[in-house]
Amino acid sequence: MQQFNATKELAALIDAHQEALLAYWRMKVRELPAAKSLDKPTLNDHIPVLLNELAFALALADSEAIHSQITEGSSTTHGLQRLENGFEVEEVVAEYNILRNCIHELAEKHNVILVGKAVQFLNDTLDAAIASAIKAYVDQQNIDIQRRREDYLAFITHDLRTPLNAIILSSQLLERVMSQDNPPVDRLNRSIKTLQRNAGYLTNQVNKILEENINLETETGIKMERRQFDLWPLVESLVFDLNPVAGSGSTSIINNVPEDLAVFADASLLRRVFQNLIANAIRHTPNGEIIITANRVGSVVECAVADNGSGISEDRLGQVFEKLETESINLSDMGLGLTICKTFIEAHGGTIMVNSEIGKGARFYFTLPDTPK
Repeated sequence: MQQFNATKELAALIDAHQEALLAYWRMKVRELPAAKSLDKPTLNDHIPVLLNELAFALALADSEAIHSQITEGSSTTHGLQRLENGFEVEEVVAEYNILRNCIHELAEKHNVILVGKAVQFLNDTLDAAIASAIKAYVDQQNIDIQRRREDYLAFITHDLRTPLNAIILSSQLLERVMSQDNPPVDRLNRSIKTLQRNAGYLTNQVNKILEENINLETETGIKMERRQFDLWPLVESLVFDLNPVAGSGSTSIINNVPEDLAVFADASLLRRVFQNLIANAIRHTPNGEIIITANRVGSVVECAVADNGSGISEDRLGQVFEKLETESINLSDMGLGLTICKTFIEAHGGTIMVNSEIGKGARFYFTLPDTPK
């Protein structure tokens, strides 16, 4: 009888003192790193509902009621919410155990002795909630990791297309030059160097993919290695490599970056940003001009790739940096390539924007802070 009364008394205590219990619990939980900055509604999340479920189960003193309440309850959703809130798995477990301790202190304060069934029901309820929340947390975390891996590999695959095209076109040009009676040595050397440089770039990218299969280094798959370097040579090498893609004489690519301008950035990622922007401009400027510029503006360097090609309609300007779900070759290429640019520039702490009009070309520009944000 004493055990039955204890469960009833605990149920009544939780109902009567729920607000005070929650306030005390929040104070304790805010000691967890992930919970420090959360507001009251976010921190509470499903805990008030869980307390109601717990009080109901204790009042019935029925183990079947406990199982039914928790398996059909809200702890699964709570696990997903805590993943979104940035909690570690250990912190999710800790907040439930903090609640367990708070309930024990509440019972002790009101001279309710928790023994036998009362302790069993309390532990069963909270342990079931922990199990449900953690399963949801871990399952979603695995899905998110797989999705980030797939997105990163899609980025890499997209990046491989431009150097592959440069290799194919350079090899075709080399074949035509070699077929001449007296092939010009300088053109042969340029084609060979282009082939070697792009083959080396492909090798590096493949190595990165292999590393990613072993360890996803960050949430976006990006490992930043920032340093100070001159921007003009990086852009000039890209202009040289992408000229075969632009077509002989049909589209000109002009490097107007000052030769003495240095930037603080990850050279590999910045190269890929310029490569995607220039390749995108080439696709939309079949006969025209592409100009690359860069200037220091206060504490940032503003870089731009401008063309006088087909341009972008006003209704699409707001979506060009999103990953487009479409089978259209032009749209999907632009969407993924520009998503890569946005991801890499934001990783540097900068921003990327675009101005464009149909028939008047487009200007993509981005900022690079001098120091990490």
